Amino acid sequence: MAPTHNSAKKDLTVGSRTSRYGKKMNESLIVTSQVWQKSGKCAEGTIPVRRIRKRELLKADSVEEYGRKKPSFSHHEHGEVNKNLDSFVQLKNHSKAILFTVGYRYLGGKADLRVCNPFVEKDDEYSTTQVALLTGPHNDFECVQSGWAVNPSVYGDRQTRLFVYWTADGSKETGCFDLTCPGFIQTNNEIALGAAIYPISIPGGLPYVITIYIFKDPCTNNWWMQYGEKTNIGYWPPELFETILYNAQSVEWGGEVYSARVAQTPHTATQMGNGQFASVLDYSSAITRMRIHDNSEALKIPEWTYDFSDEYNCYDVWYMSEYIYDPQFYYGGPGRNPKCP
Repeated sequence: MAPTHNSAKKDLTVGSRTSRYGKKMNESLIVTSQVWQKSGKCAEGTIPVRRIRKRELLKADSVEEYGRKKPSFSHHEHGEVNKNLDSFVQLKNHSKAILFTVGYRYLGGKADLRVCNPFVEKDDEYSTTQVALLTGPHNDFECVQSGWAVNPSVYGDRQTRLFVYWTADGSKETGCFDLTCPGFIQTNNEIALGAAIYPISIPGGLPYVITIYIFKDPCTNNWWMQYGEKTNIGYWPPELFETILYNAQSVEWGGEVYSARVAQTPHTATQMGNGQFASVLDYSSAITRMRIHDNSEALKIPEWTYDFSDEYNCYDVWYMSEYIYDPQFYYGGPGRNPKCP
């Protein structure tokens, strides 16, 4: 019901957050509230489970397919990272704008994700922002991830919602969002997976964030998801996996858009982040306090990172690390636009 003592590492990194222009960056406001909590809470020994409605099931190709991703998923091969990023493989239907790190045996990844509400054009499309840990080849990888999503096909609306996801084979046969299939085991009675998050950040407004930390318990090999610095939501048991149960080979932070009209003309108008291209002027989506857990005693800022976008004219990235103590990652875009017709 809880991770082993001291398996979640502390962040001992300290220092002021200043931009390259010498100004302090806006302090982010931590989001801890979910809309359903206005109606009460769950008793001890129970967990909140979001009700799945018939109309949501009918949107899936089949009941078995409900709550799952399509197998087309951009991912990079592991090993030595090519300077030209040739190791990436773009697969249809998904477009990603991410920051990633490789080169260690990763036991955890963490970040503050600015919460947005991107426009999603069609009911069978979605837009997510997440922290993900992965291992394996691009067509058969294992992955655990968590963040926020606007996903009408799973949730039946276009609200921004907390999610977890896993797969053991690149989403070909295994994996699902939240509790829509056996896999993730929830232990917390305060936070509901798939529940709407509030408040939401808007361009130029207050930067509301959620804190996501995924870490491995070395004694049980469970992968735990922690929300908001100290709330352990639940875990993925090692029986689900073959390789990531030992460690992850990469950590990713960023956004993903799913649509059958990715890399096509006309392109989908589904947005990533808040729909703005990457900018340091607080108008675009941002991910801050990115941390990794390797074999060190504490969390640390990743030493080697690489940014990548499948479609720079549709969704782009900007990693700001110079003249700033704590690097920040900006990403997103509007999808269809004059540069991305």
